[in-house]
Amino acid sequence: MCLPLFDDIGETSLWTYEELAFRRGFRTVAGIDEAGRGPLAGPVVAAAVILPAAVDLPEIDDSKKLSASKRDQLHRLIYDRALAVGVGVADHVCVDRINILQATLSAMADAVNQLTVPADFLLIDGISTIPLNLPQRTIKKGDSASISIAAASIIAKVTRDRMMMAYDQQYPGYGFAEHKGYGCASHLSAIATLGPCPIHRKTFRGVKEHVVPQ
Repeated sequence: MCLPLFDDIGETSLWTYEELAFRRGFRTVAGIDEAGRGPLAGPVVAAAVILPAAVDLPEIDDSKKLSASKRDQLHRLIYDRALAVGVGVADHVCVDRINILQATLSAMADAVNQLTVPADFLLIDGISTIPLNLPQRTIKKGDSASISIAAASIIAKVTRDRMMMAYDQQYPGYGFAEHKGYGCASHLSAIATLGPCPIHRKTFRGVKEHVVPQ
């Protein structure tokens, strides 16, 4: 259920959405975000993070605004200071089978279910609710508006980047360690030259044109 709790909130800080949920009586507010909706290869990874009220994490921000080294540093700090962290993964097979949106929502639900402290309210980056029987609120550009979502974006991004760097060793020649599966010119050229590898999303434009029928 998506609750219209915060329609006219005025000026905000990164804690505003969490604090409003606390005032409504919720105690374990989880921020949810994902990494990997756009790439041509690899999984989509979601994370759920429950932070203690007013925990000191001044450098938390949208993962896309941070350097790789800063994300790695904050990844460790979030795991150290969070009440709970959950991660969900939907691989390339799942993406091709049920489409990227449904795979993303499935990974988000799995991330929430992995939390060792059950969430009682969800703050979700984007516009789509998660198929769970929990009160929840979607927030456009939530990774810039909510500290819990921003923390989740860092966990998801670092987790997925590490997976793609491991895939680079398994499937050399595509540059996964550099571009993490996104459709840059060098990646598209590698697909055209080498053909898709087992972790490519075969329903995505840029890949499907090179899939050889079996």
